[in-house]
Amino acid sequence: MKHFTAASRVIKESTLPTATQNLVMIRASQINGCGFCVDMHTKDLAHAGETPVRINLVAAWREATVFTDAERAALELAEQGTRIADAAGGVTDEAWANAAKHYDEGQLSSLVSLIALINAANRLNVIARQPAGGYRPGQFA
Repeated sequence: MKHFTAASRVIKESTLPTATQNLVMIRASQINGCGFCVDMHTKDLAHAGETPVRINLVAAWREATVFTDAERAALELAEQGTRIADAAGGVTDEAWANAAKHYDEGQLSSLVSLIALINAANRLNVIARQPAGGYRPGQFA
């Protein structure tokens, strides 16, 4: 876990917006059925001052009007990166180009790393049957 924490710290300290980071982690965790991570990242986002409307609409981001174009691009990349096994082609050129339009090289690198890291964390928590509901904001700071 110390290596996950170290990798997370590097991404957290990047210029990728914190709200975007949390939105991406929530969406990947929803797809992967990781209740522990959904609990943690929704609470962290709420604690940081995010509105309940945006937090509650992450699962339906395509239909929601409360996300920026950049956040939508990040959420699309996160979904495609999380559902690699579901799509023979992996991440589409369109999704990649759209993300690259909104994020510079460093931010895009952080976004890709974040997607990979949250997917790994989701799998660890699901396999270990980590229960959801007891997380306190900043618990692992």
